[in-house]
Amino acid sequence: MSDPPVSEAGSAGPATWRTDAYRRLNKRAVSVLGDKSRKPLDKLGIVTLGDLVRHVPRRYLNSNRLSDFSALRVGEDTIVAADVTSAKITGQPPKTRLEVKITDGSGFLRLTFFGRRPLLEHWARQLQPGTRAVFSGKVGEFRGEPQLTHPDYAVVDEHGFERKGARGQALANKGGRGLAGVARQGGLIGIYPSTASLGPFELADFLTLTLHELGDMPDPLPEWIRRTADVPELYHAIEQVHAPRDLDAARAGLRRLRFDEALAFQLAMAYRRRRAAAEPGTARERRPGGLLDAFDARLPFTLTDGQAEVSEQIFADLARTVPMQRLLQGEVGSGKTLVALRAMLAVVDAGGQAVLLAPTEVLARQHHATIVAMLGDLAEAGQLTAAEQATRVELLTGSMTAVRKRNASLRVASGEAGIVIGTHALLTDTVRFADLGLVVVDEQHRFGVEQRAALGAKAERQPHVLVMTATPIPRTVAMTVFGDLEISTLTELPAGRADVQTVVVDEQAHPAWVDRAWQRIREEVAEGRQAFVVCPRISESDRSAESAPGGDSRTVLDTYAELTEGPLADLRVAMLHGQMPSEEKDETMRAFAAGELDVLVATTVVEVGVDVPNASVMVICDADRFGISQLHQLRGRIGRGAHPGVCLLLTAAGTEAASWERLQAIAATRDGFALADADLAQRREGDVLGASQAGARSSLRLVRVIDHAEEIALARDIAGRVVADDPDQTDDGIADLVAQVERLADAEWLDRG
Repeated sequence: MSDPPVSEAGSAGPATWRTDAYRRLNKRAVSVLGDKSRKPLDKLGIVTLGDLVRHVPRRYLNSNRLSDFSALRVGEDTIVAADVTSAKITGQPPKTRLEVKITDGSGFLRLTFFGRRPLLEHWARQLQPGTRAVFSGKVGEFRGEPQLTHPDYAVVDEHGFERKGARGQALANKGGRGLAGVARQGGLIGIYPSTASLGPFELADFLTLTLHELGDMPDPLPEWIRRTADVPELYHAIEQVHAPRDLDAARAGLRRLRFDEALAFQLAMAYRRRRAAAEPGTARERRPGGLLDAFDARLPFTLTDGQAEVSEQIFADLARTVPMQRLLQGEVGSGKTLVALRAMLAVVDAGGQAVLLAPTEVLARQHHATIVAMLGDLAEAGQLTAAEQATRVELLTGSMTAVRKRNASLRVASGEAGIVIGTHALLTDTVRFADLGLVVVDEQHRFGVEQRAALGAKAERQPHVLVMTATPIPRTVAMTVFGDLEISTLTELPAGRADVQTVVVDEQAHPAWVDRAWQRIREEVAEGRQAFVVCPRISESDRSAESAPGGDSRTVLDTYAELTEGPLADLRVAMLHGQMPSEEKDETMRAFAAGELDVLVATTVVEVGVDVPNASVMVICDADRFGISQLHQLRGRIGRGAHPGVCLLLTAAGTEAASWERLQAIAATRDGFALADADLAQRREGDVLGASQAGARSSLRLVRVIDHAEEIALARDIAGRVVADDPDQTDDGIADLVAQVERLADAEWLDRG
């Protein structure tokens, strides 16, 4: 169906797209509201009208109550309800202006408007003394007093409020009803997250036009779902959120929008589980006397109870024809790689191949080196020194030379390589497997379901899937984001792990402690140990970590120069960061792991997978620039051997900064699951999970898993009933909800590619 015609005024005709309105709501671009709306809305991540109606107010202002001017701050955007005390036109062209004084009942605020005299006279008639209005603008300063220059405003009367001013007139000329059309029954006005080029009134205008165009939109959800969830019809919910009679109505409307979001996600997960269960896989039963038993016999330690229990869960899954879909999460150093390797060996024993997908080349190469070292001659198939049950462990990354990549791909395609480790390069069409039986995805939060599916498509029958994360995930997050997976958890740490002391160093209060940090590194190196120094950025041109206030952060290049020319001048110091050539990164990591380097100055490229048991000290510069989860992962690089460790968190942000609580939480515990809960309490779940789950167009706009666990659980139960009753998605409304999530997942994957 072609797009409906758009009038010159910029709004669609009254009957052009009400048919199948809900489906078009989520596909229709906001440009239907006028070409000028697209760019500022896009900055807010609002692309469709569906995005727009889900862009909800962060709070509501009651225009029947005067605002408190004492809370105003110069330079901040504000919106206030106030009474006009005077309005007069002064000056001569071209400096003619309208000066208005408003009051909150105890103080006064000056407003200034510029323009031609007829327009100023029009505004002066609207803002007569005694008029109450809502004003929106940036707080400026004139002669030491706060003021608003050319604010937007809506006049309040006994019916509610109505948009006035130049922008309000422009809206009326486009056929919109302004705020008056949607808010006459109450005095509430929504305060929306906005941008410098798009104020709260403009957003309210766009939403007014959207509500007008929607008309009586049919509800996509069956009546039994709305009744079970106790939510209003969708159109009324949208109206209640954006034009509420009172706060109770606004809350009820918001609850419906949240429920739709949670239900859509849970439906998508439920249908994915059903599809995975319906696609037959190949049972990979554990074979006695094979590669796995040979490996177990050589282990110099006993598996923890948790490792043994989770391994048995995985072996049971592998022995079924229903493909395994399991998430393995565990504390830093809990042995996830060992558990995954045992699963891979079991699949190789059963005649299949296993692949491990890592998010970065550094991590892929580290995994390859670790697994080859753990297997010894069991990884030397084809060589004279190989053990009887040996296989081959192949590495495949994007930076390999064409010849090396081609040869590796041939060994993978022939089945000579039983275990394959690589990066996104494994997803390319040129990579083929002889008999792919198991896909292991490391650091799951950096990949999407689609990448798992891309690897799965390379197998004749659906492979088993094991995804791992070293970021402990609260149950409510796991239930939401990993709803298509069964979950196994490792909480124990292997015996013999050393303690790690964590200290927050306040550089403002104790600048001398920074020198002590470098001295501590020297002391550890003198004892034969090694150290990490982590910085947020590579160089001054790298702005990737500058999301926090407080000036520039330390860089790897500058810190390396400072340390090698100063306090660590006589030590063996090297750099490691993502912009280095792969060969140089590999050589640096090899040298550090071999003890040929004392100190590694790096970015967060060392966050996961780096295993150097001799490293006992880590200094994290500008630690306030990192989140709880990232700090916990970084700290996990030390204390991996028998030597006690110390982690020093340097910060110049001060004790009053919002990050101080975060740093103190890290210093207080090494329990990754407790820290995950603390992280979730402080930040959005998208940030907790990593960039792939965050962003303005995150699947979770309104749902906060720590606050809405009951609603998520209800949505999950209803989704299960829906899938059982309608396995083929014959209900159009349900199909549309699922399609929203799938389309967004596809878009996020393409964006990351």
